[in-house]
Amino acid sequence: MCVNKQKRFNMNIELRFLEKAILDKNFVSFKYEGKSYKKLKPLKLEKQEVLHTDNGIFEFSKVVKFSVLKDRF
Repeated sequence: MCVNKQKRFNMNIELRFLEKAILDKNFVSFKYEGKSYKKLKPLKLEKQEVLHTDNGIFEFSKVVKFSVLKDRF
């Protein structure tokens, strides 16, 4: 599998996890432009590109090490 296809596949999985976290109201954590963000409330996702949280607005393509936490809000 080429690198571009692998990157796109990973983004699709992360987007699905993010959409599920928004529906289930789970906290998320990730790294964005070298800074670590923990226990954020994902509020909505615009056009699968822009993530709105309680701590700001993030471009989802720049998110690294995304994870959904078990804790709920």
